[in-house]
Amino acid sequence: MDITVNILLTIATAATPLLIAAIGELVVERSGVLNLGVEGMMIMGAVGGFGAGYLTGSPWIGLLAAIALGALFSLLFAVMTLSLATNQVATGLSLTLLGLGLSGMMGTSFVGQPGQRLPNLDIPGLTSLPVVGRLLFGQDPIFYISIALTAAVMWFLFKTRTGLTLRSIGDSHTSAHALGIHVIRYRYLAVIFGGACAGLAGGHLSLVYTPQWVENMTAGRGWIALALVVFASWRPWRVLAGAYIFGAVWIGQLHAQAFGIPVPSQLLSSLPYLATVVVLVLISRNKRLTMMNTPASLGQPFVPDR
Repeated sequence: MDITVNILLTIATAATPLLIAAIGELVVERSGVLNLGVEGMMIMGAVGGFGAGYLTGSPWIGLLAAIALGALFSLLFAVMTLSLATNQVATGLSLTLLGLGLSGMMGTSFVGQPGQRLPNLDIPGLTSLPVVGRLLFGQDPIFYISIALTAAVMWFLFKTRTGLTLRSIGDSHTSAHALGIHVIRYRYLAVIFGGACAGLAGGHLSLVYTPQWVENMTAGRGWIALALVVFASWRPWRVLAGAYIFGAVWIGQLHAQAFGIPVPSQLLSSLPYLATVVVLVLISRNKRLTMMNTPASLGQPFVPDR
């Protein structure tokens, strides 16, 4: 039973950064913007969170720094694509390359240094309950933030007037503009929110998952988060389910290697990425489902009439 609980805990820890980054990107894409720079924003959040935590001795300050750096990086993307109307795909890819290179340079002095770790929640009388105690009441704070964030985004998008406005912009920015909606302003806010989430996801990696700095420690999680949004057909609750499925695959291959299963370790390590490819192929076969939920203006630049 202890082994099962430990495996479930590691799955939740592995799924949390995927869930947060994907939820942020879902809001961005619902506004009609395609930001492929999630990986770059995550790695900047990771190095910023570790660096601030290490220099100040406070993991909470590190967490705030991770969020701020992710939002700042997304602001660069927003200026380029929304104000200057550059190509969103090319700009997002450039943002990822910039983040990977810049984080490596910033983190040079942090390699091998001890990190600050966010403490797990401990509620007397509840955390000690068998099985469910550690799973429900003994997780790290970002785990609870991720669940609350998913619920909040679901409520915002489908139960509020502002969420309806955001979705209408993603479906037809031209019509929204004709109705007097400030398309660029909404998209700026959505992109910054997505960047803050990506930064928080990166901060989780360097402050909870592995409290240390390792170059390229995101290891493609930003790309998996992007695939999760498509996998979930732009629905928050499906993002939640998908994140835990991918988290289970990620942890499963680690345990398979630890148990000595006679399969090449390189193949086991590639399982999360193979799963991503398989999921995308399966989704692409259902054209009706994909087209029904895809924001119609996704990836299209918008320049308001002067």
